[in-house]
Amino acid sequence: MSADVALAPVLLGSWPTPLEAAPRLSVALGLAADSLWIKRDDLSGLGGGGNKVRKLQYTCAQALAAGATTVITSGGPQSNHARLTAAAAARLGLQSVLVLEGEPPGTLQGNVVLDQLAGATLVWTGDASPQVMQGEVERLAQQVQDGGGVPHVIPFGGSNSYAAHGYVDCGVELVTQLPELDYVVVAFGSGSTMAGLIAYFGAERVIGIDTGAVAEARATLMELLDGMPGVTVRDEDVQLDSDQVGEGYGTVTPSAREAMTLAARTEGIFLDPTYTARALAGLAARVADGRIKPEHRTVFLHTGGLPGLFGHSQLARLVQP
Repeated sequence: MSADVALAPVLLGSWPTPLEAAPRLSVALGLAADSLWIKRDDLSGLGGGGNKVRKLQYTCAQALAAGATTVITSGGPQSNHARLTAAAAARLGLQSVLVLEGEPPGTLQGNVVLDQLAGATLVWTGDASPQVMQGEVERLAQQVQDGGGVPHVIPFGGSNSYAAHGYVDCGVELVTQLPELDYVVVAFGSGSTMAGLIAYFGAERVIGIDTGAVAEARATLMELLDGMPGVTVRDEDVQLDSDQVGEGYGTVTPSAREAMTLAARTEGIFLDPTYTARALAGLAARVADGRIKPEHRTVFLHTGGLPGLFGHSQLARLVQP
């Protein structure tokens, strides 16, 4: 790990991302008009933007240091991480292989279109377990090596303890933009975004909203934190809400649909149903039960994901009157 930390991240995004006041949304949620801010990591620059860009700056630095010719990663069928890995690889002159759960879609939509536009090779695994998907990643890495190339595997969701340093960087930006913030609220997917924020701010100021992307969210987070040098966090201090998962990761919950509509109609900001809409719904629930008070200066981290909206299996439900 010490060798990795010494690597300088490769520049892939446009920094700092904006921090925008959201007074109409703030009042609609029950906060004071000047209490809510949106950190626009959806505007991070590369390949449609999103939180994965900060992580890829670190994991791609590892790939380049290893002399990689091909990066290989895995994700769901509309993975934002897969899209941005393909875009990062294209920018760096590398090949990319994306191992995606599920069957090839009959109609190309959303992130899958962008994956192919960036030149990625897509490998579909059917209804596979995480273990089977990892086995396929390893098989493809061996195939690249047997063909004379140098593979570099980026983990599912781009998340490991090293990639989490991308959100330590985000913390540095935030305290420059809003020095006296009380809370940062963020969607919890594969975990390293929240881990990096906790590493910088401490657990008391970071609120994660579980999206159901991994089976053991809290254990995943603690493992990531344990792998970050100098970071000590007690499990009981972690704020990770699980009441927005609903019927599962790929479903649209009523509260997420309401949050998407509210953000669009108060601030003209579009969320995705899987991550950011759940995160805003979780923020709203904390305001409603008093855990976030009207005067608390709260940052909502917009982690991107809009392209995936257009490939969502329940898209029609999002626009019903």
